[in-house]
Amino acid sequence: MDVVEARTRRAGWADADLVEPPSPRRAPRVRVEVVVVATVVAIGVGLRFFARSDLWLDEALTVNVARLPLSRLPEALRHDGAPPLYYVLLHGWIRVLGTGDFAVRSLSSVCSVASLPLAWMAGRRVGGRTAAAGTLVVVASSPFAIRYATEARMYSLVGLLVLAGFLALSKALQKPTAGRLVAIGLVTAALLLSHYWAVYLLAATGLALVPLARRGPRREAARRVLVAMAGGGVVFAPWLPVFVYQARHTGTPWAYPPNPVSIIDTLSDYAGGHRWLAPFLLLMLLGLTALGVFGRSIDGHHVELDLRTRPRARPLAVAAFGTMGLAVVAGMVTHAGFVTRYTAVVFPLVALLAGLGTTVLLDDRVRTAVLAVAGVIGLSVAGQLATYNRTQARDVARAIARDAHPGDLVAYCPDQLGPGVSRVLDAPVQQVTYPRWGSPRFVDWVDYARANTQADPVAFAHRLVAAAGPRQIFLVWARGYRTLKGRCTLLAAQLSALRPGQETEVVARNDRFERETLYRYPPP
Repeated sequence: MDVVEARTRRAGWADADLVEPPSPRRAPRVRVEVVVVATVVAIGVGLRFFARSDLWLDEALTVNVARLPLSRLPEALRHDGAPPLYYVLLHGWIRVLGTGDFAVRSLSSVCSVASLPLAWMAGRRVGGRTAAAGTLVVVASSPFAIRYATEARMYSLVGLLVLAGFLALSKALQKPTAGRLVAIGLVTAALLLSHYWAVYLLAATGLALVPLARRGPRREAARRVLVAMAGGGVVFAPWLPVFVYQARHTGTPWAYPPNPVSIIDTLSDYAGGHRWLAPFLLLMLLGLTALGVFGRSIDGHHVELDLRTRPRARPLAVAAFGTMGLAVVAGMVTHAGFVTRYTAVVFPLVALLAGLGTTVLLDDRVRTAVLAVAGVIGLSVAGQLATYNRTQARDVARAIARDAHPGDLVAYCPDQLGPGVSRVLDAPVQQVTYPRWGSPRFVDWVDYARANTQADPVAFAHRLVAAAGPRQIFLVWARGYRTLKGRCTLLAAQLSALRPGQETEVVARNDRFERETLYRYPPP
């Protein structure tokens, strides 16, 4: 058993700052590893503020909601399906910095950068300076973390809160002072008010704490932590009526429920998905995580696997994979939608496990090479994501502005295309959305599947023609959206029959995440 493993076999959640694992080589005065870590962090910070993409649906819709007066946020979010904390923060951020793309995304960028020192501190508590360096490199170069650092959404805030919560929890289990317990309560409330997947994380964490609360030297500390977490839940209580309404009427009608393969999809997305070099990063992430959970050093060249798992890794693994397991089971039972970005509540824990895996590599040269390769690949994939335009919204807006006349009518099918295009459209036109004939700035997710099922695209086409009168009609539309079932294609066909002479102005591009086609129908 290695020295650090011996010191921590009884430590569990409350590991103190640990000593370095013994190394057969003396570190040089200026370690190459320090240069590698510093370089990766510097580039990672820069990429967190760089994105060439226009705002796509989720971002544009988030900004439109956040711009509303605070008194209108609860009602707006009843129709959106999200908790309020990020929107409140973005509301204040916008009042100071404005609504430009860089301005609205910089809140996420700042949260993501702020998570880096917390990743170092969390890694140090788990496995000393070696784990701290490994965790920092994983988080700093992560395509997943950098992607959501450049989106005006709550996922970077969630990652920051998870790391803050881990630090507060591990310190409170060591010594449950009032300040640490209050911090746990506040982080619990903030997580619940930031993203509803926090419920699964808190449930998994609570289940992991129950054995500690029943027996052992940390019994009293664990009980106080559980009480503090419950107190954070009380802070969430005033929002509970909105949450219940959202659960009944909004949900995620645009996404499919999870299945066991979703866990593999999640790890793949952490590595950059289908981008070039991403599979190599996935293999490294899987390998380091496996070492973090099961690996034990023999010497500088040999590692053995302990299927009972490493004591230091056990609580992290229970929290991370317990969260995913609870979410998958709940999603399968309730048919709730799943997308990998929801696992922002899990990513910091996986990064900590990967960082812990680097402590198994006792040879300095091997460990430094692994960190360097992981950093280079991660930053390369993240760079591809940073230069990728996620939507065709600007192409569509430019085509409309080029050919439109005052009073022309623009229709969006589905309404999910409206927020992105309307944000960048500068033309004196009327804009409506299918199926509810609403504003393009918002999407009403209440009973969304039923609204699409009950809407009649033929009747909608006749209404468009009647509303346009002698003016042009532009149709921004796309295939493949769940619950639409070909209705946008039928709408386009019906308009072609009512307004012959259709012209295709923009063709959907398969290399974009949000693909759009633009048809123009001339006056009668």
